[in-house]
Amino acid sequence: MVRMDFRKNTVERASARSWLGLVATLGPVLVVAMDGSILFLAIPSINEAIRPSTDQALWILDIYGFIVGSLLITFGNLGDRFGRKKFLLAGAAVFGIGSVCAAFSSTPGILIVSRALMGLGGATLLPSCLAVISELFVNPSQRARAIAIFAATFAAGFVIGPIMGGLLLAHFWWGSVFLINIPVIGLFLCLAPLLLREVHGARPGRTDLFSMLLSATGLLLAIHGIKRITTYGVELHSGLLTILGFMLLVVFFLRQRSLERPLLDVSLFREPVFSVAILTGFFSLFVWSSAAYLSMTYLQSFLGLPVLDSALLAIPGAMVLILFSVFTPLLVEHVGARMALIVCHFSMALGMLMLAFTGTGTGTVFYIASTAVSGVGFGVSFSLVADTAVGAVPESRAGAAGAIAETSNEIGNALGIALLGSVLTVVFRIIYPGAETGLGEVIDNSGIDSGAFVQAREAFLAGFHIVATVAAAICGVLGFLTIRWIPAPRTPRDHRS
Repeated sequence: MVRMDFRKNTVERASARSWLGLVATLGPVLVVAMDGSILFLAIPSINEAIRPSTDQALWILDIYGFIVGSLLITFGNLGDRFGRKKFLLAGAAVFGIGSVCAAFSSTPGILIVSRALMGLGGATLLPSCLAVISELFVNPSQRARAIAIFAATFAAGFVIGPIMGGLLLAHFWWGSVFLINIPVIGLFLCLAPLLLREVHGARPGRTDLFSMLLSATGLLLAIHGIKRITTYGVELHSGLLTILGFMLLVVFFLRQRSLERPLLDVSLFREPVFSVAILTGFFSLFVWSSAAYLSMTYLQSFLGLPVLDSALLAIPGAMVLILFSVFTPLLVEHVGARMALIVCHFSMALGMLMLAFTGTGTGTVFYIASTAVSGVGFGVSFSLVADTAVGAVPESRAGAAGAIAETSNEIGNALGIALLGSVLTVVFRIIYPGAETGLGEVIDNSGIDSGAFVQAREAFLAGFHIVATVAAAICGVLGFLTIRWIPAPRTPRDHRS
């Protein structure tokens, strides 16, 4: 009798340790996701403190997501070879060091480098956390529940980032948005060696470093060139950078088709359902990140709202998004994955279109309505994309599909700010007669009581409305592609667990 009780307690202790291990990994997942969006409210304070140019401000926002997205698949392969637990500990340490350096940066250049260092740590943490979680839970039902919690935490981090940034900035200096990472990372470094086991891939194979170099360099050069063109106009330097970047990306994709173990398995895109899922993951973050960042600029710099008020206005939309992230599996059970994706795209489109009606009077009303309506779609997307992508391919390729889904989210998050932010910059430069390239620069140089600021507000609002319309059009097109590419099932499509 005693022996039976002992075995029962042993099972309970093992299960408790697994759940504690999950909780330990969720801390890094949360802060890595938060740092993709926490600067949306902090940029005006950073502009005032270290005076970055418009181009530098975009790099401060973008470089983190570029590094994470570019290295996510590569670091997943390296973790298979050298051990996920080792990579987790090393990535957490790098992320923590980068956070401290970012908090005390005295120049835009130092802050950009610090954010890149944080991105390096983040790219190490995300795939390793997911692999370790899968190892902690042997029971398929528990593993599915744990991965769902992982996905919800990641989505919540993106959403609460701006809100957390606003709350911190209301009481502390701008560097506090980075220092909040330190307690979480410190606690993880203490608990991980006790709660987590080492995990290696079954067949790690060789890591194609040349593909890693091609993808990361091509992406950075192409986006840097595009941003220079939109900010400073067409010139030889920016044109050559853009062309070289796209050429490297073409070589990268061609190389993946010839490798036995590619970093990016392009053959997966032959499956229409998989392609729709990845496009949804990419463009949902593409639209969400640009809308969130530019909306915070609109609330603070255009309407003149305090940072805390701006953060509080984001809460209703954040609550809708998180609720739909959690309850999307129930939605899929009732209407099927196809209909859930259709709802996702068209609710995002309607929400983005509402931003095109913002102005000086009812801007906050349209902003809250926009975040609430689009929050339905974003919540469905964050919850459903990875599961739909993995469910569309054979089990043997599920790992590659999941890695591509995560990468599409990170790259979309970074490119949305870079490209749609650049669209606003182009419109601003066309309308505004001065030399400044953004509303923040006008405020710094001329103040809010000048005639230049009045002109700058008009130029910013015009660009903001065009960006909102473009974002709505992107989401609408994806909705029609979903209707066309994914066949309607005779019975509701089962949600893959």
